[in-house]
Amino acid sequence: MQKTGAGRAIFALIVREIATSYGRTPGGYLWAILEPLGAVILMAGVFSLAFDSPPLGRDFALFYASGYLPFACYSDLSQKIGVALRFSRPLMAYPAVTATDALVARFLLNTITHALVIALILAAMIMYFGTPAPMLGPLLLGVGLAAVLGAGLGAINAVLFEFWPVWERLWAIANRPVFILSGVLFLPDAVPAPYDDMIWLNPLVHAVTAMRIGLYPGYAPDGFDPFYPLAVGGVLLVVGLLVLRRTARDLTWQL
Repeated sequence: MQKTGAGRAIFALIVREIATSYGRTPGGYLWAILEPLGAVILMAGVFSLAFDSPPLGRDFALFYASGYLPFACYSDLSQKIGVALRFSRPLMAYPAVTATDALVARFLLNTITHALVIALILAAMIMYFGTPAPMLGPLLLGVGLAAVLGAGLGAINAVLFEFWPVWERLWAIANRPVFILSGVLFLPDAVPAPYDDMIWLNPLVHAVTAMRIGLYPGYAPDGFDPFYPLAVGGVLLVVGLLVLRRTARDLTWQL
């Protein structure tokens, strides 16, 4: 009965999320596709003026999409899950709705949304550029690793955002260099020594690399390790949920 009640609460939160996040905006879900597509096209246009060819393949748009889309998935999840408690404040007064339900609802909806957006954009680019068929396994792995990292950091942020509101601003500032350091604009295995080993310490680099392995046959960098970001994201998620459980009463009172 408790599982059924939790499932209903999560479903209700997802429906509310869809109505409030996309239902009030002209175009609704269309913007979820146009925003990352516009960013990829802009990056491809700018870098095509400076370079003759991308680091992999022949098409700038596909290369930068392979880096930007998993990064956008991670970044959006870590931010939206981080403010999930604040967003679900009106419903937290009901005993059937828990703090964990709010986080799970946001994770499910936004992960599914990003997966669909990535599938649509990559499929359109592959058909347009006539590139070889991708390998589905690494593509799904890349999305999954980005989602796990976003969920782990989002769970940590959900607590920190409420207890220390200034952390939300600090997080936004600290997260900006991550875009550069995650291999979105370059190949991590092309970084010269002694920084070539250090770049792989960023778990998001492995999510981006998994996406590129799926899109570019024969690309297999030695530093790639899918278990590393999975472990980092999993540990962060467990710690975040444990802290959330221990501070649930204080957070509920504060909300």
